[in-house]
Formats: sequence, C-alpha cells, structure tokens
Amino acid sequence: MKIDRIGLITMHGMSRRRFLTTAALAGLTAACGSSSEAGASRPAGKPGFRTELRIPPLLRPEPGKGGVRRFQLTMQSGRVGILPGTSTATWGFNGSFLGPTIRAARGDKIQMAVTNRLPETSTVHWHGMRLPAKMDGGPHQPIEPGATWRPHWTVDQPAATSWYHPHPHGKTAMHVYRGLAGMFIVDDDVEVELPDRYGVDDIPLILQDKSFAADGSLAGDPLKGTFGILGDHILVNGTYDPFVNVTTERARFRILNGSNARMYNLAFSDRRKFHVVGNDAGLLPAPVTADRVSLTPGERMEIVVDFAPGEQVVLRSVGGSADIDEGDLELLKIVAAARLADSQPLPARLARTAPIAVPAGARVRRFKLNGHDAINGKEMDPTRIDEVVPAGATEIWEIENSVYAHNFHIHEVAFRILDVGGSAPPGYATGHKDTVYVPSKTTVRLAVEFGRHTDPRTPYMYHCHILRHEDSGMMGQFVIVEPGTENQISRTIPAAHHHM
Repeated sequence: MKIDRIGLITMHGMSRRRFLTTAALAGLTAACGSSSEAGASRPAGKPGFRTELRIPPLLRPEPGKGGVRRFQLTMQSGRVGILPGTSTATWGFNGSFLGPTIRAARGDKIQMAVTNRLPETSTVHWHGMRLPAKMDGGPHQPIEPGATWRPHWTVDQPAATSWYHPHPHGKTAMHVYRGLAGMFIVDDDVEVELPDRYGVDDIPLILQDKSFAADGSLAGDPLKGTFGILGDHILVNGTYDPFVNVTTERARFRILNGSNARMYNLAFSDRRKFHVVGNDAGLLPAPVTADRVSLTPGERMEIVVDFAPGEQVVLRSVGGSADIDEGDLELLKIVAAARLADSQPLPARLARTAPIAVPAGARVRRFKLNGHDAINGKEMDPTRIDEVVPAGATEIWEIENSVYAHNFHIHEVAFRILDVGGSAPPGYATGHKDTVYVPSKTTVRLAVEFGRHTDPRTPYMYHCHILRHEDSGMMGQFVIVEPGTENQISRTIPAAHHHM
C-alpha cells in the first residue's frame, strides 16, 4: 500500500485517486442535538482549507454478455491519513475509506458482486433505488465474512443521486461511521442540459462528521446519547479542511448528507443565491432559487451555482435551527479559476416526471415516532410484518413526531411532501423524495408512491435515518403484494426467510 498526496492510503492494484483543484465549500452542520451529546464539540480554530478535495473514483463498467453491467465491490478495512500527522483505521468499498461513485442509466441491467472482507457480517443497501425486496440490501440480506452477495435488477427510475451503505440491524451506525458509504448516480434517457462532467463541473459532495482521539483514531460511541455521535470534525468526500477548484462559470454539486445524525443548513458565505435542480428521488420540474437549504441524514440535493472568474466562496452550514442547532460550521472552500469555460444556460424545464398525485379515497396510514426506539409503540421485530401494501398503490402516510428531532426514510418508494405541520414544504423540497425531516412535535404528511415488485415474504424497511435511532429499534417492515391479496398475507416472516 502507499500514501497519496492527501494522505489517503490506497491498496495495491488500485489507481491513484483523482483530485480536483478545488472549490472551497465551508459548511456548517446543525446537529440533531446539543454539544452535550456523545462525541460532540465545536471544531477548534477556523478552517484553513489546505487540502484538495478528494473526488471518489467513478465505477461504470461497460455492458458485457447479455448487455449486463457488472459491478464489483469489496468491503475492506484499511488506514487513512485524515487529520495531519495521524493515521485512522477505517472501512471502505474497494479501498480504505468510503467507496467509488457507481453510475448507471435507466434501462441498464445491473449485476452486483459484493464481497465482504470485514471481520463481521454486514449488508449493502441501495438507498433510493426502486428494486425487488430481495435485492434491497436491508437487514434480511446479510453478507457473512468471506462471502459474496450477487443482487441483480434492471434500473427503472428517473435520473437521481442515490447512495449505498450498510444496513445490518443494530450495527448500521458503526459500519457507516467507520466509512462504508458511496454515491450511486442514475442517469435518464431524457436529456437535460445540466453540467455533467463528473469531477469537473458535476461534483459529488459527501458530508460527514467524525470525532477523533489524539492518535487519529475514530472516537465516540454511535449508540450512546440521544442522537449518537455528533462529530467535531467535518469531512467532505473523506477530506478534512477541503477546497475545490472550479474551471467553468457554472457547476453542479450533488450533495449527500452521509452523517449518522447531523443536520446541515447549507448556505454560501456571501449569501449568494443558487438553483436547486434535484432532490432525493430525481430532478425537480424546474429550477428553484434558494439561498439556504437543509439536509438531514440520508437526504440528497443537487444544486447549480454560478461563479465569476477568480472569486472564492465558502459553503457553510448555518446554525439556528432550534433543537438541531450545533452552531455555524464551514464545510468547503470553492476557488474559481482566473478564466472560466463557458457553461450552457440553465434550462427552464427539468424533470418530465409528473408530481405524485393522491387519488380519491387513498388509504391513510399513521405512524408515531416514540422516543428514539419505537414506531407506534413497537420496537423493530425482524420477524414481524407491520404493513401490507398493494403493488402500484399511492397512499398518504402521516408521520407524527412526539419528541425531539427525527427524520423518516422509506425503502423502494418515491414520495411527495404534502405538508409539514400543516404548512407547505419549501420549494426546493417539492419534488420526489425518499427521506424527510420530521421536526420536534410535528406531523408530516406524505403522498407515497409504491412500486410493482411483489414479494409477500421479503420486507422493505421504513425507519428514522438518524442511525442511533434506527439501530435502537425505530424501524418497521412492509411488504408489497398483488392487489387484492392483502388480507391473505401472513404477518410473520417464515424462519427460512429471516436471516438476522
């Protein structure tokens, strides 16, 4: 192995990581909790933005036999130089920390080969993907040490920025915290004139917070405290103190909140306006102008930002969000070149996908988030089916939060936020989503569109995506079945199908 110029230790046989000469994004993160949480404290000193932003390598194999794209991922341990003068033991996909950006297009036939070289069982969940339950990578699809899991599916969803991460019940928080996460970009067959040169004017940003011991090792217990770990160091793509150079007059940033619990309220240091073009499950119908947006764990957002030659600006996370405030943080510095290449004008129309409409007589399901470990008064039971949904249904789900901050993720689906506490969501959150922030003592109503992959014995999950809460039992299970068979489905998972 070798240490590259930002201190990333790479394994033999892997190419050197690509880097951008960078744009500095300084960002705050508002934490889902206070500085008294385990592992939480304010970063010491002002960022110097001394480290070039690491751009994850792109994984997009050419179609092979039968037109199938075959992806290989290996879960492995390693060491990374994250903080100056230290080395950190980490986990990653195809390397020591985080993973490559997977890219596929609508209509692609995908075959994954996920090998586990870790010392314990894990899983890989394709967060945001519309696919059969057996391929979802939740807690019912474990990968034992030394084993290879081979899920396969045909991509059938609009263009979106998704991601992948472990989902073993009770251990998701630690596995993600150690570094197992990567972006999954889906392209569409509908051409939209947006910046699309990966790592040049189409830049991935994975936001995470970590706590470190004096020797550089990861510190804190992600299963202690109200929210788990709220780290005092912010990483972007695994890079601490990052800057990125932009060379075009307009750039697209795909932003993923890959943190365990922290919320980011994103704004630029000069309060410039930018355009939100997409969120979790795809592009918006049209660009939405904003100067501040919020992302809770698991949420994604695509923004397009204009730059002038030679300017510098910082992407920040701004405090002031009640019980999820953790103060202002600077995330990334963006440095524009003295001469910028021309960019295409931003199109007035983006997604061709119609908004999710609620049919007359739609079923309403209600969920109450209790404390940090239960939904509707029940902790997660891997043998229990909580909900049975007919394929292709559109339903209203009401998520009531009885206490402190939560968010809510539903596997497989796309949904539209109807209202938050009776008020319409902000314009940038009006598209198709799969994860939503549920403020303290507030009810969020969703129009939920379910897919057509049926399997009465293999469930999908719904849960809080604050990983401490998910692991503690704030999770339920649902199956999708042929319409008309809902009352014939067993609410207990047979032993042969239960692998947890």
